[in-house]
Amino acid sequence: MQPRNMSMSGVVDLAAVKAAQEAKAKAEQARAEAARQGGGPGAVSPADLVIDVDEAGFELEVLQRSTEVPVVIDFWAEWCEPCKQLSPVLEQLVLEYNGRLLLAKIDVDANQMLMQQFGVQGIPAVFAVVAGQALPLFQGAAGKEQIQQTLDQLVQVAEQRFGLTGLTVDPDAAPGAGAERAAAPAAPAGPYDALLEAAVQALDAGDFGGAVQAYKNVLSDDPGNTEAKLGLAQAELLYRVQGLDPQQVRQDAAAKPGDVAAQVAAADLDLVGGHVEDAFGRLIETVRRTAGDDRDAVRVRLLELFEVVGPDEPRVIAARRALARALF
Repeated sequence: MQPRNMSMSGVVDLAAVKAAQEAKAKAEQARAEAARQGGGPGAVSPADLVIDVDEAGFELEVLQRSTEVPVVIDFWAEWCEPCKQLSPVLEQLVLEYNGRLLLAKIDVDANQMLMQQFGVQGIPAVFAVVAGQALPLFQGAAGKEQIQQTLDQLVQVAEQRFGLTGLTVDPDAAPGAGAERAAAPAAPAGPYDALLEAAVQALDAGDFGGAVQAYKNVLSDDPGNTEAKLGLAQAELLYRVQGLDPQQVRQDAAAKPGDVAAQVAAADLDLVGGHVEDAFGRLIETVRRTAGDDRDAVRVRLLELFEVVGPDEPRVIAARRALARALF
């Protein structure tokens, strides 16, 4: 089986929103703590980039580490011949990424519970964990070039959506030093951590209005706070669709193609459902049909949806070009 076209971008997932925020905060704390202790930020030995993991160490070595760096998981077994072909390729590639990825090798014979939790049907099977979120990458052996394309995309998504820039590799570092730093106490909370945590808790509770206000409180003092800007855009989207009747919204949008409110509401639902191109296309077409204040309202909403997906996401870049053509 070929590597899948893996992408987390553009799908509005409340758990992923929370994970992204927590991942950024924990990564910043880890870097601050490493600097306080006089070491490089997350400096590890090259030997620490490829590790054997079992069920007992999974939380510390995979889940916690995934808040700093994407962790690629190689499910394998001693009797599996394709595994013996794939594993060396993965190990070589991870070393070439020089700290942008970790590789966790899991022997399925000794770790049946982890195999079941990930829904592994056959081996070799390769997954990733990013900010605590599990992602299937591919199953079966694959060529180095195909694997590298998948890993390139994983690194890009982890950085753009979760702010994970990886670890610093120090050839002179003692093996295990990075794990010791990961287990060290967190750095003191930053000036906006309490407000950002309040926003996350509001999202967990379904209090989207409360989350919106919490993010606005941060931005009132720190207008450039990237985490708060992303959180606000997503919280506002979830707040808007709360209570909508999806069937009625789509019926209205189909019956009234020139109705700005109907098209905007349908675009919000499209995006929450992960239909990114549909949401963007709907609003760009509405921009073409409208003028004056109506057109400006649609344009503003489209820019807000760009913020939700991420300014560097390819679909956003393409939609910006299409919007410019529609406006001019």
